[in-house]
Amino acid sequence: MPSENLDWDLVQRAAAGDHDAFRELVEEYQKRVLGVVTGMLHDREAALEVTQETFIKAYRSLGGFKGDASFYTWIYRIAVNLAIDHRRREWRRPMGDSVRPGPGDGAPAESILDRLRDEHPSADPFQATKDAELRERVRQAVDELTPDHRAVILLREVEGLSYEEISQVMQCSKGTVMSRLHYARQKLQAQLKEFV
Repeated sequence: MPSENLDWDLVQRAAAGDHDAFRELVEEYQKRVLGVVTGMLHDREAALEVTQETFIKAYRSLGGFKGDASFYTWIYRIAVNLAIDHRRREWRRPMGDSVRPGPGDGAPAESILDRLRDEHPSADPFQATKDAELRERVRQAVDELTPDHRAVILLREVEGLSYEEISQVMQCSKGTVMSRLHYARQKLQAQLKEFV
């Protein structure tokens, strides 16, 4: 049975009160949703909270799922919207109100070399350090994008969604998706020009 038909069957069973059917949907999509949300928020704890909130909201809204889009697209739309809302709330929070320690907030700083030694004991230290620096620069560059541009780049480049699927997730036209993606890629290229 194709995945979309199986998802539709699971959604209908879950909407009728079958908790095992909803558990199957969660197991199928939770890692992918968490990956997108983590990419948008860069905070594992916040991403876990938003992912949980995504599935709670999806469960409560199952009766409203009409099957116009795939369940996959529908759940991503919920996740992306909640992640964007979370980012906006965080941006509005006064600087002194941060509840999570970050670099420079007294949190223990782990050196790049310590982390690399643990991850790749036999790797070339120079190349491993370069790779870690590039990953950090990419993360910073993506973090500087607006929430909408960050979502579109993650959905396309990390999750591999089509323009049509992204337009359904983001609830905007395919042209808007292409425009946002173009802008996000240009901004990333400018931020990472020394690495490209």
